[in-house]
Amino acid sequence: MSNNIFEIERISASDFFYRNRSLAGFDNPVKATYTIVRELVENALDACELAGRPPKIMVVLREEGPSGGDGSSVYRIRVIDNGIGLSEEEIPEAFGSVFASSKYRLVQSRGTFGLGGTMAILYGQITTNKPFRVVSAKDGRLAHEFVMKIDIENNRPVIISERRVSSVKGPLTLVEFWFEGKYRRARRKIVEYLQQTAMVTPYADLLFIDPDGMVFLFTRSTDEMPPPPREAKFHPKGVDMELLRRLIKSTRSRTLLGFLSSSFQRVGRKTAREVLKLAGLPEDANPKSLSDEDLSKLFSALRTYDRFLPPDASVLSPLGPRLFEAGISKELHPEFIKAVQRTPSVVEGHPFIVETAIAYGGEIRPQGEVQLYRFANRIPLLYDVSSDVSYLVAKRIDWTNYGLKSLEEEPIALFVHIVSTKIPFKTVGKEYIANKPEVAREIELGLRECARALKAYLFRKRRAEMLRMRYEIMRRYYELIAEIVEELTGERPPVENLLGKIRR
Repeated sequence: MSNNIFEIERISASDFFYRNRSLAGFDNPVKATYTIVRELVENALDACELAGRPPKIMVVLREEGPSGGDGSSVYRIRVIDNGIGLSEEEIPEAFGSVFASSKYRLVQSRGTFGLGGTMAILYGQITTNKPFRVVSAKDGRLAHEFVMKIDIENNRPVIISERRVSSVKGPLTLVEFWFEGKYRRARRKIVEYLQQTAMVTPYADLLFIDPDGMVFLFTRSTDEMPPPPREAKFHPKGVDMELLRRLIKSTRSRTLLGFLSSSFQRVGRKTAREVLKLAGLPEDANPKSLSDEDLSKLFSALRTYDRFLPPDASVLSPLGPRLFEAGISKELHPEFIKAVQRTPSVVEGHPFIVETAIAYGGEIRPQGEVQLYRFANRIPLLYDVSSDVSYLVAKRIDWTNYGLKSLEEEPIALFVHIVSTKIPFKTVGKEYIANKPEVAREIELGLRECARALKAYLFRKRRAEMLRMRYEIMRRYYELIAEIVEELTGERPPVENLLGKIRR
């Protein structure tokens, strides 16, 4: 027995998520089923967009049998995409380990933790003890098939078998594994997620075949894709003490002046000198030799310096009003749709862009509640809607100013899409966005702009309806008068000519 009361245990990244899988959305069999589909679809979308081609993604879910006494079943999931594909050397590491990258990068991206489908595969292994299968190939190359498990304690792939598949050529990636879940209770969320994903990826074909044989097909309405996001350096206002320490550790610069001007976006040598003067540190000091006190001085100067240029928003990849409207129209078929893209803004040192849309009428029906669709970096947010900043903004707008009774009584749906290098989520689960004043302001301005367009549309529609009713009333009177005149004179007056003047 150890004499130490406290024993320090080092664990791998895989082991950490094994012990804390609820952090990644695997709280229970229902949530896990939804999360697995979501993670694999987002992984596939990323691969296709990276290749620059419209995604074609197929998800097949099969029930293999009961698993235990809690009503769960064992399912086999297979996901196929036409993304960039992987080489024989890349497959084991890409799917057989949880990455802990040493490269500090900033880019608009999908995914909760940036793990793609690895966490989903790990959950499947934990609950069924079955290996997973990956088949992948790059353009014009033969495919390679791997059957593997993840060594959780050492965070590395364990290859059970591998072979070349001559009948399949790239680009292609197929992922297949077994897991324990509850599909029927998760079904509504899964279908809702796929439909909303189709709204913000109108350039994608999504096919889902569920365990009951139901086929859900979401076809693309355009081949146009938004430009991919670009990697960016960190902005000085977006770093904390630990990130500053890591940036210093990874820098190749030998002076503080060089470090500041090369490690942060929109920081030139002039600005760097002013920051160092404020910190009271020499320009030629080696950043790696800074004491804790010096590091604190530098961090304090970065926080208090108020002449930094705002973060570069050109690295972001918004959907754009045209694609946003195309996606919404394809899925909901409204009679009116208006989308706007706000100008870039900044929150906590990170650039962000808000896109809003309003759809009205058509196949949209009043639901007795606010119909609000929320997206972050093209990911649907399905949980905790009433806590989200978008919901709070929507509820405080007086919609009667725009010719509406209320959001609950009208056939209206609101849409908010936020893109950023760091979405300001409120909780670790990342299901809703915090009520930041900068974000709330952009959402409100975007929704109001859409609402003004809807108000103008409704005015034209109601005016046209009023004129139509007026015409029908006058037509009946004119017809009656014409009959009387014809009886008295033997000639029928030109009623249609008179009615034509009323139409005009």
